[in-house]
Amino acid sequence: MQLNKIKKIADTLINYSTKIKKGDYVQIISDVNAEPLILEIYKQTIKKGAYPKIHLSLPKQSKIYYENASEEQLKKFPEISMYELKNTKKVIYISSPSDTRELEKINPKKISIRQKTLEPYTKYRVEKTNWVIFDYPSKALAKEANMPLNTYEKFVFNSVNLDWEKFSKSLLRIKKALDKTKEVKIISKDTNITLNIENRKAVIGNGSCNMPDGEIFTAPVETKTQGYITFTYPAIYSGRLVSGIYLEFKNGKIVRAKAKENEKFLQTMVNTDKGSHYLGELGIGCNYKINKFTKNILFDEKIGGSIHLAIGSAYSECKGKNKSAVHWDIIKDLKKDKGKMYFDNKLVQKEGKFLI
Repeated sequence: MQLNKIKKIADTLINYSTKIKKGDYVQIISDVNAEPLILEIYKQTIKKGAYPKIHLSLPKQSKIYYENASEEQLKKFPEISMYELKNTKKVIYISSPSDTRELEKINPKKISIRQKTLEPYTKYRVEKTNWVIFDYPSKALAKEANMPLNTYEKFVFNSVNLDWEKFSKSLLRIKKALDKTKEVKIISKDTNITLNIENRKAVIGNGSCNMPDGEIFTAPVETKTQGYITFTYPAIYSGRLVSGIYLEFKNGKIVRAKAKENEKFLQTMVNTDKGSHYLGELGIGCNYKINKFTKNILFDEKIGGSIHLAIGSAYSECKGKNKSAVHWDIIKDLKKDKGKMYFDNKLVQKEGKFLI
């Protein structure tokens, strides 16, 4: 990626997303492939008078861990990392994997155990620190997106290079309508699902935590989702691709979970804990600059004209109450599936186009 674009992305992450100031202790947590961006963030952060610390992950590191860790090690809470997190003001996470399927053959139960162990750390990071996630283009990510690397780099930069304050204001009308809504219904030829969001709060994804961003999300009432949904795209979780996902709900609970590929993994994740049987999020994709499915949830959940549901934990900022070690976003494209979305029986979106 060209140096001027790297500088622009670093500036956005530092000055818009996390608003790093003099004296802030900053963690930069990244894969080594993102070295040019890591160093630019490091330099700009130092110039601000902050205190950056770089944490790097190596290719195959996670795979080696899960292949060799004992159950005792999987259940060991990272006390040193938690201490550092509690003394951190800002966190910038940069993913740039060498292999997106590194954990594909790992026993999903081991991943589930580790996620349960890390739940307090994850919760604290989400709720108590100022953080942002960005994916730096790598050959592996470009391959997943079925693009040459240079094309993928342009795609990533174009989706990030927005006037985020102006863009966020443009989504206010949808947020206000959602805040007044009791029930959201989504219908297509293979989907008929109703989600209750009464007294929950809709939040605009404005680029402060995800970059790129461009969604509006809320938390369904845990016990009131009814119906069924078939998702358009494969979902990747911990390096495992699951395609053809179908979920059926009764009184909020997932009572049937099927998939055309890796169904057993899907069911293992649904059975991780009590909260993973319920939904934690309804998201509406509103970034129409993201118009391609890339097998990368950071981008795909913002696809303009899509919705996504997350199995598991809810965000407290949405007044959600569901707790789980899992938060897994799965996408339905209402453009491709010729779907309709209703707010309290009022048609508000048809085939991905807003009518409000």
